[in-house]
Amino acid sequence: MKDKKVPSPEEIKKKEEITDIEAVAEEPDEAAVTKPRGKAKKRSVPSAHVHIKATFNNTIVSVTDNKGNVLTFSSAGACGFRGSKKGTAYAAQVAGEKAMATAQQNNGVKRVDVFVKGTGLGREAAIRALHGADITVESITDVTGLRHGGCRPKKARRG
Repeated sequence: MKDKKVPSPEEIKKKEEITDIEAVAEEPDEAAVTKPRGKAKKRSVPSAHVHIKATFNNTIVSVTDNKGNVLTFSSAGACGFRGSKKGTAYAAQVAGEKAMATAQQNNGVKRVDVFVKGTGLGREAAIRALHGADITVESITDVTGLRHGGCRPKKARRG
């Protein structure tokens, strides 16, 4: 049997000092530590863009400033609708009202340009919701993508 060497108290102190020094060395310096930021400043954006994406399964309403930075957004799914109810006109109306109410409250949006994309049921309903929220709609633009022949088809089967 081999006898294990028991460390003396002096050796134990030296090991503790070494580990303390290593722990201090691993701490990041004050300049490298990022400080927690406060709340984001609320910007006043009187004129904005509203992007409405209406698909058959959902409707997404995004409110952006004129540069394209998103101020707020909402969707039928975020408003509590599930399954096939997300694709309805009523769900799109609720999503549009919620997005505009948040934009008015947080950013003071008064005038909007509307960009509609997609062929879902929520196209007109979301625009009507904007009219009902005391928002001046300056323009409505349809930006739905158009097919132009599409991709090359698969080769014909032989046989």
